[in-house]
Amino acid sequence: MSVVELTLADLWATRISPDDHPVQHLRPVLDDHDVVPIGRLGAAYAERRVQVAGLVTHRQRPSTAGGVTFLNLEDETGMLNVVCSTELWRRFGRVGRNASGMIIRGRVEHSDGVTNLVAERLQPLSSVYPEARGILPSRHRSRDFH
Repeated sequence: MSVVELTLADLWATRISPDDHPVQHLRPVLDDHDVVPIGRLGAAYAERRVQVAGLVTHRQRPSTAGGVTFLNLEDETGMLNVVCSTELWRRFGRVGRNASGMIIRGRVEHSDGVTNLVAERLQPLSSVYPEARGILPSRHRSRDFH
């Protein structure tokens, strides 16, 4: 098995991969397109517009948030909380609800050691980078709307 096939087999069998993350196999392509690794975000990127990419691990829409939807995005370097406004969700909600891997453009918020991304655009990772089709797990499921 190739390294990619082994990663996908691990994810299929156990829902985790102890050695690799699927996005790691896309990193050379993502780097060529200025997609910032999540682990690099922080104070240095505060208020900057960036693109990040990863797998969606959670989708949450609490009733007290005034219509705001929260996503958690994970790449090989870490996790990031993504804030989706009501208007953004109206525009990109189909992608937000259905894509297992996304590329998200937005503005970085960093305060008191916490980093968030206020989303401006959501796109399925596989539609932006066709290479992702053979690398992202086809049955990746997030924990949604609990």
